[in-house]
Amino acid sequence: MTPDRIAKIQRAAALTQNDLTVILENVHDPHNIGAVLRTCESVGIREVFVIYNQPGRNVEQQYVGINSASGSKKWVKVHFYQEVKKCLNDVRDNYANVFGTYLNTKSVSLYDLDLNASTALVFGNEKDGISDELYSRLDGNFIIPQYGLVQSLNISVACAVTLFEASRQRTIAGKYIEAFDPENERHISNFNVLSEAHLHSKVDQ
Repeated sequence: MTPDRIAKIQRAAALTQNDLTVILENVHDPHNIGAVLRTCESVGIREVFVIYNQPGRNVEQQYVGINSASGSKKWVKVHFYQEVKKCLNDVRDNYANVFGTYLNTKSVSLYDLDLNASTALVFGNEKDGISDELYSRLDGNFIIPQYGLVQSLNISVACAVTLFEASRQRTIAGKYIEAFDPENERHISNFNVLSEAHLHSKVDQ
């Protein structure tokens, strides 16, 4: 790698948000998935969790759709699941809170969430939203305040709004001003992961 590329990867490694992730449930449109991955990469998220468990859906086809959805995938690891329980168990090994976009009387505003804490953010599919099974496993649910006549946002837009609110809070908290430290184990681990992704992308080309 060139010195410039090494410096860029070091910066990304230092600014990676290892305690922030996204869970997508039965999101089928590859364009939406690609947009979500690009947003995740832009705020320093390095892994997302994807659940496909709807009957009659070609799961393999969905996997292929994600693989071709976005060049950002080389920087963001995608974990696939066919069971909500298994996915949530794995998520909770590394993330403390799981919040989802779900409208009911218990919903709070996105802007009232503490997104500085270790958090996984859940988004449902384009038509049905989050399933009842996944909703029952959330720690809380939120809505994005809207002021027009149509109270609906595309899944990729909703995800982007939410993640940039998280990045705003984390910027204020000083989580995006860290310089790369060659003695910091987290920085080194992130750098190794990103470097490997870079090298694999070169081989694939």
